[in-house]
Parts: sequence; C-alpha cells; structure tokens
Amino acid sequence: MHLPSPTGGRRVRVDGEILGLAHSVADLVEFLRRAGLEIEPEQVADSPLIDWRGVGPDRWEAETRT
Repeated sequence: MHLPSPTGGRRVRVDGEILGLAHSVADLVEFLRRAGLEIEPEQVADSPLIDWRGVGPDRWEAETRT
C-alpha cells in the first residue's frame, strides 16, 4: 500500500498493476477480492500479502501540515 495521496486515499497495486485508490480498509478488501485475493478486513494489518508503506491501515487521509 502506498502512502496516503495528497488528496486522500491510498493506491492499491497488485503485481505492478494499480487497481485503484482505496479510502478505507473496506475499499482495499474489495480491490483485492476483484484481483482474486480473499482477505478479511481484520487481517489486513498483519497480512504478509500487503506491504504497508510509511503508515499502516489506520491512515487513509492526506497528511496535514501545520
């Protein structure tokens, strides 16, 4: 999983192909299901199938700078 984009959401990539922009764990699970990977929402944080970059599954919105 990529870092959250400047406008929010995270790009989902499987085997080098971008599947879309997820805004939640539910979105991520749906993208993975469509790619043939069945995973439960409660498994995404610890799944070896998902490479979380920078931050984990609790973060989907853009970073705000103060």
